[in-house]
Amino acid sequence: MIANEQENADGWRARSRRERGRRALARQLEYQEKKAAAFSESDDMRRSIFLRAQLIRQKLSAIKPIAGSDKLLEVGSGAHGLIFGFGNNFAVGIDPLAVDYKRLFPAWQKNAVTAAAIGERLPFADASFEVVMSDNVIDHAEQPLKILEEIVRVLKPGGILYFTVNVHHPVYEIASRAHGLWNALGLKFELSPFADHTVHFTERRIRGAVSQLAIKSVSQSSTVSETRNAQRSSKNLRPQAILNKVFFKNALFELIAIRT
Repeated sequence: MIANEQENADGWRARSRRERGRRALARQLEYQEKKAAAFSESDDMRRSIFLRAQLIRQKLSAIKPIAGSDKLLEVGSGAHGLIFGFGNNFAVGIDPLAVDYKRLFPAWQKNAVTAAAIGERLPFADASFEVVMSDNVIDHAEQPLKILEEIVRVLKPGGILYFTVNVHHPVYEIASRAHGLWNALGLKFELSPFADHTVHFTERRIRGAVSQLAIKSVSQSSTVSETRNAQRSSKNLRPQAILNKVFFKNALFELIAIRT
């Protein structure tokens, strides 16, 4: 009896997690469709995206040179990911919405090979890539920490990992869990920040997660101090801005590591 109850509870949690991931993905597509309708793929936009990709490439190359023949993967390449500006001979992006992004942003998406797949189940053999990147995307996914495990799995020993994700004050992690719970229980009331993301990581939680991976950290940093100071000094009087003065939101955690 107890075993059956536990099985039912586990099944309910899995279904709730899948539904939240599906909804976050649907909202992301809605956002990108609106952006594509409102803005053309201008030269200025493409130049800005290209320059950021090259800046990240330089940062990684300073740690370990990246050859033109190295295989690169971006998990969650999105509409305008880093992979499109890297310029390697073999650069591939994985994203659940890859087909939609090719339709919405054809000029930019042609700069790399992309395929529709989820980060929790990467369609590649172990140790397939010299460089793997994931730039602020895992908190939209059904199982964010599973994606980290998959990223490390497909990275070659000695290969380089670039990873970022937004981190927040712990109050947002609690609010995110509550948001997921009340929607799973049937109270369909969405708050955009928590419907767009399946989780709100704290810096402590994400540092703990990466410490369990088979990697050697080269650098870890966050913009928590800068973000907190900027939000506290903001003159914006909107409710979210006022809340952020007390509980900071959307600082960036960055990790560069070598696969052991």
